[in-house]
Parts: sequence; structure tokens; C-alpha cells
Amino acid sequence: MPARTAEPRRPQSLISFPSPAEEAQHKENSTTVRSSAAVPSAALYRLASVAGVGSALILLVNAAKRSALIATTDLTQLLAPVAEILALGLVVGLFLGFGRRAGLFGTIAFVINFVALASLVGVEVVINLVFSKLPLITIIDLRAGPLGLALVVSSVLFLLGTLAFVISLVVARGVPRIPLALYFIGAVPIALRAFVPEWALDLGLVTLAAAIAWLAGWLWMRAEPTSR
Repeated sequence: MPARTAEPRRPQSLISFPSPAEEAQHKENSTTVRSSAAVPSAALYRLASVAGVGSALILLVNAAKRSALIATTDLTQLLAPVAEILALGLVVGLFLGFGRRAGLFGTIAFVINFVALASLVGVEVVINLVFSKLPLITIIDLRAGPLGLALVVSSVLFLLGTLAFVISLVVARGVPRIPLALYFIGAVPIALRAFVPEWALDLGLVTLAAAIAWLAGWLWMRAEPTSR
């Protein structure tokens, strides 16, 4: 019986090329993923902006309280440390949006500034919620001990952290420099509050509030572009 000649099979390619329909579907899926990823980023930046505005408002309240424009109450004393807590949110938004472009230096500057702001929360708690209830002689005694050293270290760290963070944002580019300069100028008398007159501290609080509000408003407007 004659053997049947097997029909030669065409070799199959190891590489399969997608059809035009598959390419279109892939592009659509990629666009959907990018869009869904952009939503939380935009929300994060806008949340940071809201935190910045809140911080600026509380700083103005602090300045008005120190200038006797408004009465000092338990509420104003409790609000004082919240300014630094909210400022942390703005700092995080600025770093994620722009500061990390400065590479390792930007990351180190952010960490130092974050730690400095966090330590400043403790300083505000001590000054507004502890010292305000103690007689002057007791405050002097406390400042002469380890607490005084901790306050000095926190203030110096705040000054250095602010300077490093501002420089990192300048190096990274993209953030307006005028509010960054105001941010550092306003931070100087706050960090040196023990050595500057009262009016300088009040002016520093107002300057810092203006800088934070400016950066917060600018970040809000840039929320969509930076999330892409």
C-alpha cells in the first residue's frame, strides 16, 4: 500500500505580532491605567495644598495672638502646634512633586526638614501649653536644664532643614523662587525666637504664612500637570 506523502507544515514563528485591533486595545488599557494613577496623585497634591492653607491661617492667628490683636484663649493655644503639623503635609506634596528631582540631596533635605518640623511641633506644645501655665522663675529653671538644650537643637535643626529643603527645590527647578525665598526669610526669626525682638518674630510668622499660602495656591494650580 503506497505511503501517503505528508503535507509539509509551515513553520510557526516564535514571535507573534499583535493585530491592529490588539494594539488599539493595548493603548486604550495603558491610557486607562495612566488616568487612574493620575487621580490619586492629583488628590494628594491638592490635599497638600489644603494643608498648606490651613497652616498659613493658623500662623496668622499665632501672629495676631502674639501682637495682642486677638485674645489668647485655650483654643488659640491649642491651635499653635497644628500649624507645623499641617505644614508637614505641604512639605510632603512639594517633595513628591518636585523635590525628589534633586536626587539624593533632595531626599536628605526633605528628611531633615520633615524631622525638624516634627520636632518643632513639640516646641510649640511646650511653649503654648506648658510654659503659658507656669511662673517665669519655673520657666527659667526649665530652660537651664535639658529642656533648654532640646529647644535650641530643635530651633537650629528647623533653620538648617528649611535652608536645605529650599535649596533642594531651587536645584530641582519648577517651584517659584520668590515664595521659597520668603519661606526661608520667615523661618529665620522663628528659629531664632530666643534672640530676636517680638516684632521680628511676628513679622517672621506673617512672612512664613504668606510664603506657605503662595506655595499652597501654586501647588493647587499645578496639581493636574504634576500628576502626569
